[in-house]
Amino acid sequence: MGVERMDPGDRRRQILARARTLFRERPYSEVSTTEIAAAAGVSRALLNHYFGTKRDLYLAAVTEMLAVPPVPVPEYVPGASVRERACQSIEGWLELLERNRETWLAAVGADGMGRDPELEEVVDAARDRVVDHIVQVVGLGPYAREHPEVRALLRGFGGMAEAASREWLVRGRLTRRQVHVFLEETLLRVLADILPRVIEDDHEMAPSPGLPWPSHT
Repeated sequence: MGVERMDPGDRRRQILARARTLFRERPYSEVSTTEIAAAAGVSRALLNHYFGTKRDLYLAAVTEMLAVPPVPVPEYVPGASVRERACQSIEGWLELLERNRETWLAAVGADGMGRDPELEEVVDAARDRVVDHIVQVVGLGPYAREHPEVRALLRGFGGMAEAASREWLVRGRLTRRQVHVFLEETLLRVLADILPRVIEDDHEMAPSPGLPWPSHT
């Protein structure tokens, strides 16, 4: 029986959907293009026509995996503290990870693929979007634009958040609630204590009543 005729865009999406499923279930090195083609109901030649190599297909799959709808920035509520906004945002992020566990782990893991600059660029862009989100949540937009240290420290926080989430989702050493507490308290400490000390020579960054620096309470 021949391959069902399908619009090229639909066919591409069908192949990509099957590839995402297989890459979520097993490491990159254990999934073959022959297997993906069979799952999509197409020949390997047709798969190669749409995506070229296995690497190209994986890059497309990871790009789509990381394009899951972002956690909305909490709506501004008069009187809401930075802690409250951070708490709401972290809870939304953990909920997103729990719903998309395999997708997220596959996208940030890339097990078996080795060092790949293009893949790193895709994942790096996703991590930058996380930093953009945090900057919006805590209201540090102008300072992040003026001081690269802000984004650098938040990138470090993001890496720690990834590691803590793996301890929860993969190793089971932490619960979701424990990860939440760890991330919330760490983020507040970074904003209130660590960031001002890192750039303490810049008097404009000293905490003042007009800035959205959180308290520890």
